[in-house]
Amino acid sequence: MYRDIWKNRHMIYYFSGGAVSQIGNVLSGLGFLFLAYRLTESSVQTTFIAIAETVPYLLFGLIGGAAADVMNRKKMMIMMDLSRFGIISITVFLYFQGWLNYYHLLIGSFLLQCCGCFFNPAHRAVLPELVKETQLPAANSAWDTVQRSASLAGPILAAWMLAKGDIVYLFIADAVSFASSAVCISRLPSMPRLANKESLSLSSLYKSMWVFVQYGKTNSVLVQLFSITFFVVFFNTWVWQVGMLLAFEEITANGERWFNSLQIFYGIAATIISVLLPYLLKQLDMKKYLIGSIIWGLGISLIGFVYELPFFFIGALLIGVGLPISSLTRVYLIQTSVPKAMLGRAFSTNAVLLYAANTLSLSIYASLLPMLSIRTFMLISGLAILLVPCLYVFNCLTRKAPGV
Repeated sequence: MYRDIWKNRHMIYYFSGGAVSQIGNVLSGLGFLFLAYRLTESSVQTTFIAIAETVPYLLFGLIGGAAADVMNRKKMMIMMDLSRFGIISITVFLYFQGWLNYYHLLIGSFLLQCCGCFFNPAHRAVLPELVKETQLPAANSAWDTVQRSASLAGPILAAWMLAKGDIVYLFIADAVSFASSAVCISRLPSMPRLANKESLSLSSLYKSMWVFVQYGKTNSVLVQLFSITFFVVFFNTWVWQVGMLLAFEEITANGERWFNSLQIFYGIAATIISVLLPYLLKQLDMKKYLIGSIIWGLGISLIGFVYELPFFFIGALLIGVGLPISSLTRVYLIQTSVPKAMLGRAFSTNAVLLYAANTLSLSIYASLLPMLSIRTFMLISGLAILLVPCLYVFNCLTRKAPGV
């Protein structure tokens, strides 16, 4: 199943570029988060760093997807990688000069994700151009495995760097990763536009976005996926990105180390599931997506109920099983239900909704931090994630009931 994928040299470049870039993203993400907490010792200001990474997708996410459908995707990805290399290089320079402060971290996080608004939909949309449709489930699983392996390597590398040297090495490694990614992407085949040939302009991008919005309203698969994902991600984001770190700071003597360990443990579980998924699930459909979401919610609920160190890792194991099932099924359903010429806009719309959920989650949870405990947040979030797919199933059964 995977043999043909790994024989495709273009896929090797695709995976390699994505892997080194992902490792760098993890390192810089942890670096921004840890450095913000060290500078401020404030949970609210640390949350704002996470918010700075979500706002760009609300502002530019749809434009990035439209651009990915009317521009040369390969050239656009290389341009974004080089831009991110420059942003991180400036951050490193400011650090060594002793000029780096909290506001620089906010701006750096924001600008990096602005580049991601254009890079990510193009990168996702390129995959179906490199393999046959029948190979998509295996290709998606292979990419998810590579991505999660890179995410696993990131915290391990971060822990080693923090133990051996200064936090700035996280940013230096990130800069190198973006440069390496640009080289790998340059080896991909030429990719002409798939959409119309009109000149690129803001008006053409907005027109392209509006065309997709009209199309999306008629695609029931997209409507269902986007709606459920929005609510599930809303209840997950703060818990996983900030809540876990704050919880470890609350119940252990070294929160950063335990948080890194949890990320590694989760990465191992998620990677194993990603590898096995094409063998375990022969057909990816909405039912599998809902099952994954329920397992995901059970993991967070367990942590909130017990709130003891061993159960953080048991909960992370469940999340590591449920989240890959849910996310891989969502990607496959988007790829197979949307025309290739619209995939950039489809994935950017998906990203915009996810980041809207992220931003709302981080903002609302941050405002409620003085009122509720971290444990209460985790319990409420886990139960809410369980409730969303259950309500969807109940609604479907009600519609099918006789006389309704």
